[in-house]
Amino acid sequence: MGQDRGTADLPSNRIDTTVPSVARAYDAALGGKDNYEVDRQLLAQLNQAVPEVNIIAVSNRAFLTRAVRFLAGKAGIDQFLDCGSGLPTAENTHQVAQRINPDAQVVYVDNDPVVLAHGRALLEENDRTRLIGANIFEPDEVLKNDVVTTTLDFSRPLALMHVATLHHHSEAEGLPPAQVLQTYIEAIPSGSYVVFSHFFDPENEHSPIAHRVQAILNQSISRGFFRTKSELEEMLVGLELMDPGIVVNDEWWPTGPRSEPMPAAGNCIVAAVGRKP
Repeated sequence: MGQDRGTADLPSNRIDTTVPSVARAYDAALGGKDNYEVDRQLLAQLNQAVPEVNIIAVSNRAFLTRAVRFLAGKAGIDQFLDCGSGLPTAENTHQVAQRINPDAQVVYVDNDPVVLAHGRALLEENDRTRLIGANIFEPDEVLKNDVVTTTLDFSRPLALMHVATLHHHSEAEGLPPAQVLQTYIEAIPSGSYVVFSHFFDPENEHSPIAHRVQAILNQSISRGFFRTKSELEEMLVGLELMDPGIVVNDEWWPTGPRSEPMPAAGNCIVAAVGRKP
């Protein structure tokens, strides 16, 4: 994967293995191998505070899979802008979409050096998949990127993916989270869909879990915010939410009945899919 495909060469000395990475910790939670000891230590710390944290990571990936399957199949969407794609692992957006529609185009966006390095292999295996290095919390940087504008056709509906991303962004780092997502929503054409998940403060007996995890994240990677339902609704203004609306991840278009109780931490991450009228 070279500069002409949207990613610069990234020397190994730009990868700081002494600081945990969101993408690498998530990879570790999913059982991947593209992570370092510092990432595994963060994951262990989170698991000590909330034993189900690995389950939540798997649940979030399962939601993405179900949402992409719905969009590529029932909604007929054949182009995807996946912001904060993370490390390539099983059931990436392009794999799910292209299983249903081999002609589906996918542009991944991330700025983690490890993600971008591993993306070289991703691009080599699939000529309908691109990866660009950009800050997903700066929408104009993403939307004006040449790879985005030439790969995706903004004259017809597309899918915007912001799955487990905006909970790693705060007002102190630039645009407020709601404004970040609203800028993307304004830019995508009518008939497009937004796929969204986010850490959640349920404001009930499960809130202490949210507060514990938030404290750990903000001491290690300097960001990780559990927001209330009203705050999340503000991000999704202007969308027609598909049934069942904003719900915990496992309750969005489940593949079958639950066979065991939901982990307590499962109440602290929610998902939604909305359509732009």
